[in-house]
Amino acid sequence: MPDSPQLGFLFSQPENIRRIWTVHELVGALRAAVEREYADVFVEGEVSNYRPADSGHLYFTLKDGDSQLRVVMFRPHARLLRFRPENGLQVIARGRITLYEARGDLQLSAEYLEPKGAGALQIAFEQLKAKLAEEGLFEAARKRPLPAMPRRIGIVTSPRGAAIQDMLNILRRRHEGVHVLIHPAQVQGENAPAEVAAGVRYFNSPGAEKVDVIIVARGGGSAEDLAAFNDETLARTISASKIPTISAVGHETDFTIADFVADLRAPTPSAAAELVIESKHQLAERVANLSRRMRHAVEYQFSQARRRFTELAQHAAFARIRDLLNRRQQRVDDLTYRLADRQRLMLSQYRNRLDVSTARLRARDLRGILLAMHRELDAWRKRLATAGHQQLVHQQAGLEKLNARLAALSPLNILERGYALVFDPDGNLVKDPAQVRAGQELRARVARGEIKAVVK
Repeated sequence: MPDSPQLGFLFSQPENIRRIWTVHELVGALRAAVEREYADVFVEGEVSNYRPADSGHLYFTLKDGDSQLRVVMFRPHARLLRFRPENGLQVIARGRITLYEARGDLQLSAEYLEPKGAGALQIAFEQLKAKLAEEGLFEAARKRPLPAMPRRIGIVTSPRGAAIQDMLNILRRRHEGVHVLIHPAQVQGENAPAEVAAGVRYFNSPGAEKVDVIIVARGGGSAEDLAAFNDETLARTISASKIPTISAVGHETDFTIADFVADLRAPTPSAAAELVIESKHQLAERVANLSRRMRHAVEYQFSQARRRFTELAQHAAFARIRDLLNRRQQRVDDLTYRLADRQRLMLSQYRNRLDVSTARLRARDLRGILLAMHRELDAWRKRLATAGHQQLVHQQAGLEKLNARLAALSPLNILERGYALVFDPDGNLVKDPAQVRAGQELRARVARGEIKAVVK
């Protein structure tokens, strides 16, 4: 690792000049040097001491032989995991090496995690399948029969895929009086589970046009292509649907979590169209026109939302604030674990003293000594209760103080007090009037939105 300017200065000074570092300065300099040298590394090891925190952050240790490395994965990255880490699982982690300044510990701030050997998708599939089966979501008793002659059919799928065209062709041939309502959704990619779930919820909402049955469809593909239909939120949405639902995903040999929770599994989208209706019909051109208009509107809204999100993500000020909040939250989590360990240690010590006193009391048979030991035992119990209560009050006060400091650092609280972040046209944070000129357009970020202004 190359020497940082500060560390080089520390070791190259003449003997008659001595610089004394504070612990905070030295740990900060080491942290900067380590993060600069190891900004993006891959580490393989076995997961141990896995501890998910209420904040959404994950804490565990990677071990390999006699060596081990602490790992923290903050909530924005942890919520993107496709599987649940477990002790004993061999994984590959990617992130940056840093120092936890509160203890001076070396740790890996992980941004990505994948299992070694079996794929993440297969592990996530088996974990979710076992979890939902234990809850009874796959039981046949809770599945509802399909209506014999549905008048309206809701389809949640991609309007650009071949599956919807095959289904519409079959429905045209089999019945001409049925109405088909299409809710466009991505069926592949990161946003696909949320969009498909939104389509199912839409058909169940009071304001939507009532349908008699819902078909969730997608054509064939690889396991990665079908991964969107192994999402827990989507599975629970299909299970909670008040309208009978058919899962028609992939080919006949493909199975997804959506197949198990739906009221009926169809081998293919075409088979779903054949199962849902028994007679012939002709689909009106007006439905196709409405489908295209809806698709264009949804695509435009997603394009605008994606553009706004990209602009916000580019502001370095928010990135620095988010990193500071993550570090503060890690400090709170650490104090919480230490408080719990301290309480367990104190209770164990008091329990051992109580056991010793009890043993001495049983070893003596004199009534007077027995009475005195009873009194001493009562005194120890009162002191134990008082000490435990005082310790809990002290630790709770410290924890509340840290939570208050954490809340005070929140950028939203600062903006709520009337402050604003001002950015020039290039997205740079304005700190000096010399940065702007007359007639230049500025953007001010306030607590609930943005304001555009012109410098006069």
